Amino acid sequence: MAKYFDVHPDNPQPRSISQIADSVRSGSLIAYPTDSCYALGCQLGSRDGIDRIRSIRHLDDRHHFTLMCRDFAQLGQFVRVDNDVFRAVKASTPGSYTFILPATREVPRKLLHPKKKTVGVRIPDHVVTQALLAELGEPLLSSTLLLPDEKEPLTLGWEIKDRLDHQVDAVVDSGECGTEPTTVIDFSSGEAEIVRRGAGDTTRFE
Repeated sequence: MAKYFDVHPDNPQPRSISQIADSVRSGSLIAYPTDSCYALGCQLGSRDGIDRIRSIRHLDDRHHFTLMCRDFAQLGQFVRVDNDVFRAVKASTPGSYTFILPATREVPRKLLHPKKKTVGVRIPDHVVTQALLAELGEPLLSSTLLLPDEKEPLTLGWEIKDRLDHQVDAVVDSGECGTEPTTVIDFSSGEAEIVRRGAGDTTRFE
């Protein structure tokens, strides 16, 4: 049965955030809110967490996972960003964008695109997520909580607990979340390619 954390959206309770972070460090898979929609998250190097996310979402090996980063300094440890790309990414973060970029050696091989050796990264504009990332001190491995055969992600914490009570270890609820996933921009070639149009404005990348 999943633990349920009711977290204040503007002033997250430090005790709750600490407990959630400890849960992640111990190998738990969590469902948590972001500035776009709910996501599944686990510790960066958790093979079990990756396999469980793939199982819940029915994902294949070509799916790009996302590293949810606290800030640009942390993001830069896990992906290679040249000057032109740096300016474009910097201007769009924090926000509802996922950027696909060449990964550094800090990224576990299991997370890389099998051919391109890339990974998705993003910096969320969400108080609770930022508090959790600050407490963790490392990125959270994430994937949009979009269930198979569903057109939109789940938006309510209690609904997620009801649906995934025996598939995740914890649910973080800070109020209703959005349904639109991030806009995905692929910079792996050095040029911006819009892979998915979502919550983030694509104008600057067209």
